[in-house]
Amino acid sequence: MTFASLLLFASIYLLAVASPGPGIAAVIARGLGQGMQAAPAFVAGFVVGDLIWFTIAATGLAFVARSFETLFLVIKYAGCAYLLYLAWKIWSAPVVASDVQAARERVSAWPSFLGSLSLTLGNPKVMVFFLSLMPQVVDLRDMTPVIFFEMAAIIVLVITPIMAGTLYLADRARRIFTSQRTLRRINRTTAGIMAGAAVAIAARS
Repeated sequence: MTFASLLLFASIYLLAVASPGPGIAAVIARGLGQGMQAAPAFVAGFVVGDLIWFTIAATGLAFVARSFETLFLVIKYAGCAYLLYLAWKIWSAPVVASDVQAARERVSAWPSFLGSLSLTLGNPKVMVFFLSLMPQVVDLRDMTPVIFFEMAAIIVLVITPIMAGTLYLADRARRIFTSQRTLRRINRTTAGIMAGAAVAIAARS
């Protein structure tokens, strides 16, 4: 695979990851509502989810994914349920303006990882990219182990800083505010965004 082809894939993938959608909305909402607690695990869930979809597409197993449509529907709704759960926690969380960070330390790694993973595996936007758009950019008939690992490395190098950076910026934005009333409004808005992302994913086929 030529460098130009890899660059084309990287560019299109970057646009797909960074474009507004349920995934980005969930990251922003989580950063505003819960900050950087368990952030590596949360970001890792998105990375692993994209790598799973890439592997399915690259190995020609798209027909398997379609055969197990019910399984992916279950995963999809599990991701939606996770978003709704986070939305409820953020909406109902007590606000203490002087100690925002302390209220976030109960966020654990595994639920964060599994939540973002299920969200990615059930996100129609991700499915469409890897099962429909990517094969138009890359001829999967020419796939070799070297090309596979090159593309997998691109995926990791693109999605990790975008998701981590978005999460960090959302966390920094929240820290600007110190008023309890303002923080409560941020929580409620954040919860609404997260619930909206869940509904958007659930409604898409």
